[in-house]
Amino acid sequence: MQRQALIVEDDRDIAALVAMHLADIDCMSKIIDNGTKAVSVFKNGSFDLVILDLMLPGLDGLSVCREIRARPGYVPILMLTAKSSEFDRVLGLEVGADDYLAKPFSIRELQARIKALFRRVDALAANTASTPAPAKIIEHDGLKIDPQRRHVSLDGKAIELTAKEFDLLLYFASHPGFVFSRPQLLDRVWGYNHEGYEHTVNTHINRLRAKVEIDPSHPKFIQTVWGIGYKFAE
Repeated sequence: MQRQALIVEDDRDIAALVAMHLADIDCMSKIIDNGTKAVSVFKNGSFDLVILDLMLPGLDGLSVCREIRARPGYVPILMLTAKSSEFDRVLGLEVGADDYLAKPFSIRELQARIKALFRRVDALAANTASTPAPAKIIEHDGLKIDPQRRHVSLDGKAIELTAKEFDLLLYFASHPGFVFSRPQLLDRVWGYNHEGYEHTVNTHINRLRAKVEIDPSHPKFIQTVWGIGYKFAE
């Protein structure tokens, strides 16, 4: 099945390189070099993926991401960031990006991440089409996770999570007491395992703890198993 991607990148060489290698995985591309124009093109088009640079003329990448997420329907967003801009990467995830890739990046990793996003979209579509029985609500020490509604609350107070934060929390809570390494979590939650990107897991876990733990420095839900990885409390 051929897919359509919107590449929002003002560096023509990078945009052309990304488009060329998207074609290798049967994904055609439309390239836009301006954030304001990208929002208009997205609203009037039909896309299966958005690859979004942070630094853009017109609207910046974060603003474009907000505009896309404010519209109905779900389209995965992969954000391109400068290698040193951790703050911007976190902001990008907060406003709705599904994943990020730091420049310079390898083509193999770019394709792996995009394939993982497409698998996730296909899985969501399959679940919707098959109308499965409602998933069981998970409750633990005041934390309530509703997989069907993708809703989380702590002591009755709703907690806003990004899509990937929810996926990570649900995976942990569905396997209480099991210890997972960072590469295992990358493989099972993100859908890829690329050496050197375990910090993606660290970033999400830190942000998840900040939202669901009463004291993130002494977490009771997502616990560190030193030298191995993480586990959800039994």
